Amino acid sequence: MSSIDPVVVIDGKGHLLGRLASTVAKQLLNGQKIVVVRCEALNISGEFFRAKPQCDGEKDEQGISTRKTGGHRTFLELQMANLGFWDIVKYHAYLRKMTRYNPTRGGPFHFRAPSRIFYKAVRGMIPHKTARGTAAMERLKVFEGVPPPYDKKKRVVVPQALRVLRLRPGRKYCTVGRLSHEVGWKYQDVVARLEERRKVKSSAYYERKKAARRQLVHAQKSAVVSEKTKSQLAQYGF
Repeated sequence: MSSIDPVVVIDGKGHLLGRLASTVAKQLLNGQKIVVVRCEALNISGEFFRAKPQCDGEKDEQGISTRKTGGHRTFLELQMANLGFWDIVKYHAYLRKMTRYNPTRGGPFHFRAPSRIFYKAVRGMIPHKTARGTAAMERLKVFEGVPPPYDKKKRVVVPQALRVLRLRPGRKYCTVGRLSHEVGWKYQDVVARLEERRKVKSSAYYERKKAARRQLVHAQKSAVVSEKTKSQLAQYGF
C-alpha cells in the first residue's frame, strides 16, 4: 500500500488486532481508503478464559478446590493454574468504566460488535477530533463477514500484522468474535451462517473459473490460424 489505490479491501482473518489497527491508521492518515472485512476473525494474543462457577466442595478441571470461594476460584489459584484469562478480564474491566453523571447520555460507549471494537482501536490511534482525523476516519469501513459488493473484490492481507508471522509458535491467542459473543454480541451465529453461504458460492465460482481457463488453454492449443490471419494480426501488434 505504498501508492494510493481507489479502495483497499483487507481480509481481517488471522491478523492481530493492534498491529492491523496501527497499519490501517497510518494509511488512513495518508489518504488511503480502506475496507476491513471479517473483523470477527481478528486475533488477540493471549488465551481466552472466563472463570465459570463451580459447585461448593467440588474441584475444577485443574484439580483446585472451589469450596472456600463460593464456587469461584481466587485470583491466586488462577495464577497457580497458569491460566491466561486476561483478555476477558481486561474487557470486562473496560466495560465497567463510565461517567459519574449520565452514562447513557455522555458515554463512554462500549461497543460489543467486532467491527466496532476494531473501529475504536483505529480511532484511538488517530487524532479523530481534528479535521484531519475526522477525514481519515471517513475513509474507513469495517464489517463482520464479507458483505456485497466486497465478496466479489480482491482481498489482501497485511504481512506485518499476521499472527502466524508475529507470534511465536505455540503462543495462546483468541478471536475477537468469541470475545464479543461473551460480552453481549448477538449475531455470531447469523454471521457464521452467512459466511457458510458465501463460501459455497465462492467455491462454485472458482470451479467455473478453472473450467473456463482449461477450455481457453485447450482452444489455444488446438486452434488452426491461417498465415493470412497471422500477418493481419501482426500488423496490429498481436
